[in-house]
Amino acid sequence: MKAVKQMELWPGISVKQLVLQMEECGVLGAGRLGKAAKIVEEMFNDKNYTVFLTLAGALVPGGLRKIISKLIAEKHVHVLVSTGANMVHDMVEALNFKHFIGSAKIEDAKLKEAELGRIADIYVEMEAFRKLEKWLNNVLMEIPEEKRRRIAPHELLYEIGKRLNDPDSILANAAKNDVSVFCPGLPDSIAGFQLWMFSQDKTLTLNPLLDIKKILDIVYEAKKVGMIILGGGWPKHFALFANTFKEGVDCAVQITMDRPEPGGLSGAPLEEAISWGKVKPGGKMVTVISDVTIAFPLIVAAALS
Repeated sequence: MKAVKQMELWPGISVKQLVLQMEECGVLGAGRLGKAAKIVEEMFNDKNYTVFLTLAGALVPGGLRKIISKLIAEKHVHVLVSTGANMVHDMVEALNFKHFIGSAKIEDAKLKEAELGRIADIYVEMEAFRKLEKWLNNVLMEIPEEKRRRIAPHELLYEIGKRLNDPDSILANAAKNDVSVFCPGLPDSIAGFQLWMFSQDKTLTLNPLLDIKKILDIVYEAKKVGMIILGGGWPKHFALFANTFKEGVDCAVQITMDRPEPGGLSGAPLEEAISWGKVKPGGKMVTVISDVTIAFPLIVAAALS
């Protein structure tokens, strides 16, 4: 048996040194976070890996936008699978709107009167979404009508990304670096409903089956697949299930706050994914039970250093 190594702190300790202390401790949440950083470091440094990043939850409003965007720009992440909401909030920021520090204890009727939407303790102006809807309408009109007759959601997100003039934008950097962005739940977002409104009197038909073809092409062409799962939900399933067509991913890190007992996917440990062929038996994996906005920056900072 290996003894638990007690962690130490000292003035000026770096993130890398702190996370290494956690890894060497080897147990509980600290041990899992340390293991996650080591796996992510391997993904980033081994050029044979195609790295998938999945996003669920209030990650862009919660301050992770620049970190995600930089990972794409520096080619550490090669495929992004996200909720529609995170991409909507990326667009909102790119259109010069902000997310504001608020309070979870305020009376929400007052926020409604002030035209502010609340995400936990984050506020966003409703005007941002009105501007987004007008901007999206103009973008759609710039896409040739023939292309709009049968367009994949990932192709539409590429067209949107090309038109975002913001160096910190996730979609802009994905378009610039040829990183496919998949939003399997895109209709379930403010952008999705705006796309439906546009389609009522103009040509627009999204074909999600074209997304499946694209993501499977990426899976088949990959030498090895590593996956970083933030949150859970639809992005987690879409990315993992695509990899069942090639015996599962080689390594994976999941950060979630959800519980496994109800049987929901978001709280399911990665070991469960082995039974479905989503993760290879013997693959490197770890589930970190933590708020993504705490654990993910620590893991990335340690891995990159």
